Amino acid sequence: MTRITDTTYATGAASVAGLLLAAGGGRRLGGRPKALLGHRGRPLVEFAARVLRDGGCVPRYVVLGAGAADVRNRAELPGCVLVDNPDWADGMGSSLRAGLAALAPTDASAVLVTLVDQPRVGAEAVARLVAAHRAGAGLAAAAYGGQRGHPVLFAREHWAGVARSAVGDRGARAYLREHAAEMTLVECADVAAPDDVDTPDDLRLLD
Repeated sequence: MTRITDTTYATGAASVAGLLLAAGGGRRLGGRPKALLGHRGRPLVEFAARVLRDGGCVPRYVVLGAGAADVRNRAELPGCVLVDNPDWADGMGSSLRAGLAALAPTDASAVLVTLVDQPRVGAEAVARLVAAHRAGAGLAAAAYGGQRGHPVLFAREHWAGVARSAVGDRGARAYLREHAAEMTLVECADVAAPDDVDTPDDLRLLD
């Protein structure tokens, strides 16, 4: 496992797609779809999509599930490809699989996966992971005090394996454990925090 703390990397032309998982139904929030939670006066999904844009991800795909029709009607997501996941209730794994399948025809060399319910992860963290890939990292993740978190980046050669292992709410965790020796950790604690909006108390993270 490689750890990176320096924010300067070699640059290249590699295209890193952004994949925003925004299908969650907010079960512990009383069934409020997380994508539609208010943040800075707009749906949270808009903020998360801008983070991918400003961090340098092209193209950008957003996986919708709970409240998908409302998200399409209420959120402004210019430049994003919206992917419906009818199996969203099965957990994050189904959304990850749906997103990777949708991205397969693109020419992206890697995908950066981020979660809609982490409003303290901004463009700076995304940009560091994009730069790490362009410097040669095939598997990379943001780290917070040395602990792996989100966003996570997968080079294309990992997509099939990630999709096979993504079940339930585990997402890519099993795959990342199996390939820990190949992982590059990119320290982001100085620019981001991995807090999730999961419960009513967590709504304090939004403004």
